[in-house]
Amino acid sequence: MTEQFRDVSPEAPELQPIISGLFGEYEARYGDYFSRDAEVELTEWYLPPQGLFIVLERDGEIIATGAYKPFDEQTAEVKRIWTHPELRQQGLAQRVMRELESRAQYAGYRHLYLTTGFRQPEAVKLYLSLDYQPQFDIYRDREEYSVAPFDGRLRFTKELALARLSKSA
Repeated sequence: MTEQFRDVSPEAPELQPIISGLFGEYEARYGDYFSRDAEVELTEWYLPPQGLFIVLERDGEIIATGAYKPFDEQTAEVKRIWTHPELRQQGLAQRVMRELESRAQYAGYRHLYLTTGFRQPEAVKLYLSLDYQPQFDIYRDREEYSVAPFDGRLRFTKELALARLSKSA
């Protein structure tokens, strides 16, 4: 069993059924609360050097995905975290997140930002386990974040460790 990360374009044909499935999962949880068309996405945002879209493959099959795009000059926004439904709860999303963190730091970002929906407790658990700082009250009923003045998005931030620079004498 061989597993490896591979950089892809968000327009890669093999990714399209996965992205469609991901949006289908959102629709199943939220109905039309989050409309796919509400968010404008440009392919170039997810291409190096400012962005990245990766897949984790096992024996040539995509089993998990993740991406980041620029949020601001110092911050990358993590997007499209997905794990094959039959392979969840096995640490794959955590591996994808750690790879994205490493690659974002290498690309020069100092912070990460992400949002998840108010009906995704497994995502909240994942991000908290990876030391992301919630920008909301984690003890509040998350359904409350679906009504004004909130927009349903639970925000997290993380500061990336500064890479240690070795100096020659």
